[in-house]
Amino acid sequence: MLSSEASTLPDKRERGLLLVFSAGVLWSTIGLGVRLIEDATVWQILLYRSISLSLFLYVVIRIRSGESPFVQIRQVGLPVVLAGMALVLAFSGGIYAIQTTSVANAMLLFATAPFIAAILGRIILGEAVRKATWIACIVAIAGVAIMVADKSSGGVIKGSLAALGSAFGFAVFTISLRWGKSGEMLPAVFLSGLFAIALTLVICIATDIPLILSPRDGGISVGMGIFQVGAGLILYTIGSRSLPAAELTLLSLAEVVLAPVWVWIFLGETATTNTLLGGVVLLAAIIGNAITGVVRRPPPLSSP
Repeated sequence: MLSSEASTLPDKRERGLLLVFSAGVLWSTIGLGVRLIEDATVWQILLYRSISLSLFLYVVIRIRSGESPFVQIRQVGLPVVLAGMALVLAFSGGIYAIQTTSVANAMLLFATAPFIAAILGRIILGEAVRKATWIACIVAIAGVAIMVADKSSGGVIKGSLAALGSAFGFAVFTISLRWGKSGEMLPAVFLSGLFAIALTLVICIATDIPLILSPRDGGISVGMGIFQVGAGLILYTIGSRSLPAAELTLLSLAEVVLAPVWVWIFLGETATTNTLLGGVVLLAAIIGNAITGVVRRPPPLSSP
């Protein structure tokens, strides 16, 4: 019986790798969606995206479990609330960083998330981090550094701190998913949408930003909430059950690699040599970590 359970571990890991990498692919199209929007501000986009995300997750959770997400939030408790709040920090910190510092600087700081997740996972959850994963994290940051080396490096200290805050938020979100993996954690994503709605409503009202968007901008924003953020976070949350926190955030960096590809294909924006070279290095780090993990089978368990 025990040996049979051990044999299923590689399959669960490989399925988790595929789910989390697919989440990164979906998230990588967010930049394309933003480029297609004509007039909406960042906070308007986030508001509409959060509304559609919450409604979408409510329907998914009801269909999947037959329960209200609010019931599941009460059942799982603190991990869900912490994950939801951390995800809002990741979203809003990322937006503020891109507004106040260079995209190049923000991207490099976002890439610290795997390191932060590895450290927090070790301290809080006791998760061992494979040597290959540490190496892959270092290679990944080197790849991002290459991608941004030919871009403006100037930035504001507040923007840099916000980018680090975003990376920290995503790492805490990941740790919370691992902490609550014995329960249903999709409600954490639903809750993050509600938190984000409240935050963006306050910001829009306080700064006199209109709440009504054009049909085009509103439609794109709603679509981003469902097909990009929503579907991506569902895959990431399900995949989190079978992968350590450090590897989860490392795989999600596929978003950084693929984002320039979509705008090149659909909008004709050309990528620089540094972007292509750094993307290759980053992708190699992700694939290398995945391969070493799949090859490294767990030791067989024998029956007593």
